[in-house]
Amino acid sequence: MNKTALAYVVSIATLLVAIWLGVSIGTVKIPIETLWNHSDATASNILWKIRMPRVLLAGIVGASLAISGAAFQGLLKNPLADPYTLGVSSGASVGAVITLFFGISLPVLGAFTLPVFSMIGAALTMFLVIGFARLVDRSMKMETIILTGIIFGSFLGSVLSLMIALTQEELRQIVGWLLGSVSMRGWKYITMVLPFFIIGSFMLWLNRRELNALLFGEERAHHLGVNVKQRKLMILLGGSVLTGSAVAVSGTIGFVGLVVPHMTRMLWGSDHRHVLPLSLFNGASLLIICDLVARTIISPAELPVGVITAFIGAPVFAYIFYKQRRKGAM
Repeated sequence: MNKTALAYVVSIATLLVAIWLGVSIGTVKIPIETLWNHSDATASNILWKIRMPRVLLAGIVGASLAISGAAFQGLLKNPLADPYTLGVSSGASVGAVITLFFGISLPVLGAFTLPVFSMIGAALTMFLVIGFARLVDRSMKMETIILTGIIFGSFLGSVLSLMIALTQEELRQIVGWLLGSVSMRGWKYITMVLPFFIIGSFMLWLNRRELNALLFGEERAHHLGVNVKQRKLMILLGGSVLTGSAVAVSGTIGFVGLVVPHMTRMLWGSDHRHVLPLSLFNGASLLIICDLVARTIISPAELPVGVITAFIGAPVFAYIFYKQRRKGAM
């Protein structure tokens, strides 16, 4: 078995184990045979109405953040780029909270109003961050992009705080939502996010070879026949669709898009034909496991899953930043 085949076998097997653990473990242990044996009505209800939609939603959100992080890192040639550090998640949160704050519901969009506004917020933030970073530093150095993302993220965080302070008491739940959570999410949320997950992933998958070409620089990619402007726009939009829809159903969950692509490249190489799908599988596995920890570590109470991912992601962020600085100093 070659290295690439092994990577897929390990990643898919890990995802299946994560799903099995996610649906089995909790305050009530659910035996795996409940999947096909419905003799225990209580266990069956817990499995299909609570556990399964939660686990699948965590998987979709984790996959969305990881594959968009992999695309952003490849496009910007920057291992610190991800939806969270670039401020894109904050932009998506602002779009979602504006929808909730003003009670916006467009008949033409129906249940998709929230994810659409969230995606618009994500896309606007992405283009503002890139545009401002280019204005400040034409060479688009790593530090400039990340600092610009942090600046925009901080500003948007202030906007969110202001809106929360102005909300009525019944909307205080927004605070918990912003910490990142997939609890109490039914099948409706999966049907809400799944179309955008498929569209966004397909947009990035179509550009897997172009991402490889862009690793050698825009000029070299142009000579290889890549329409650089068009492809960059499609990659940014695809990442924004994935981030916006994920944030709309789960709130802000940081560092998944940073940790997973970095570890995937470190273990299996940097070919985006494989980095993208492997990041998708591994991102789903990571968030399912993190959500499992979040709901069992202080059972019967729960932690927001964003707290767990931050505990994992912050040290990895520091390590990558330190390694990049050392490399730049050599």
